[in-house]
Amino acid sequence: MKKLQTFLTIVFALLTFITFAQDNNLMMYIGTYTEESNSKGIYTYHFNQENGTFELLSSASARNPSFVTLSPDEKRLYAVSEYNDGRQGAYSFDVSEDKVQLSNPIFLPTAPKESLPRAGADPCHIVTDGKYVITANYTGGDISVFSLDAEGKLKAETQHIAFVGKTPKRVAHIHCIIPTPDKKYILATDLGNDRVYRFRYNKKARKNAEVLTAQRVAYEVSDGQGPRHLTFSKDGRFAYLINELGGECVVLSYRKGKLKEVQRIMADEGGGRGSADIHISPDGRFLYTSHRLKKDGIAIFAIDPEKGTLTKIGYQLTGIHPRNFAITPNGKYLLVACRDDNKIQVFERNQATGELTETPEEIEIDKPTCIVFGKSN
Repeated sequence: MKKLQTFLTIVFALLTFITFAQDNNLMMYIGTYTEESNSKGIYTYHFNQENGTFELLSSASARNPSFVTLSPDEKRLYAVSEYNDGRQGAYSFDVSEDKVQLSNPIFLPTAPKESLPRAGADPCHIVTDGKYVITANYTGGDISVFSLDAEGKLKAETQHIAFVGKTPKRVAHIHCIIPTPDKKYILATDLGNDRVYRFRYNKKARKNAEVLTAQRVAYEVSDGQGPRHLTFSKDGRFAYLINELGGECVVLSYRKGKLKEVQRIMADEGGGRGSADIHISPDGRFLYTSHRLKKDGIAIFAIDPEKGTLTKIGYQLTGIHPRNFAITPNGKYLLVACRDDNKIQVFERNQATGELTETPEEIEIDKPTCIVFGKSN
């Protein structure tokens, strides 16, 4: 009887360990540049958010998929194809039931054929809510909206919005698209015109009707700041904007579609004019921004929970050209895609202080540019 009890105890412990390990295994999808690179396109990994280990699962062929995103149900993955010579467009992939493989790619251009190559050029950001896919096209200075079929596959472009410079010498460069927390609006950053635009989001638009309407300037930064990426606080009361050229982080209050400046604080420490990405820790207490070209690294800020304001608490050096980074859902690790070092660095987060510590773990991959986490089975 004792031997049976011992055996059952061991089996129970083993099953508990396996379940715990599976619960902490995330799916990780990595976008890359394939031009002048050995990269095949998009790579799928397991990443264990408890111990920081990883395992390569598969790869999918795509051309310059520099930014990727998952559908809300994680059954589809979408990617840009970042070109400016007529090859620019967007991909959709089926995600297999075990989430290991990406298959059945569909590719559509980000602009009507008659307007290529400039229109839709260099798509660099992509979002979806499962109803539509929207890309921000940097060199094209425009936005592409695609509808989706019942299975989430890309259909023909349904709306194309081009922007003009606010002066004859200014050129629009759309860099980021993000829905507001109330899902009523879409915000778009224009690095070339130093603006953030707001659109009303018509999710239930009928066939041939405009999805994005009522365009207006929601916020305007100082000339030459170059707004790049936006993120929202957990409670949705504040938006945080990183300016690529000026290196400042801007805190904006958000209410009913309106943005109001609360604070501007310098994030970049190298003066490289290459600030890139911005994310908030899952607990909402800390904000991080990435910076390139000089003193490549991650700036670390504490967030005041009431005022939304930032206090800079550190700066962690990274590999070369940290274009994008991601934080694991449990908040334990921050992974940095160091494009020009051909690696993804794994940093452990001190969840009490927000500070980062580099671990020995590194993922070797050619020209990594984007990291997206999903749930494992």
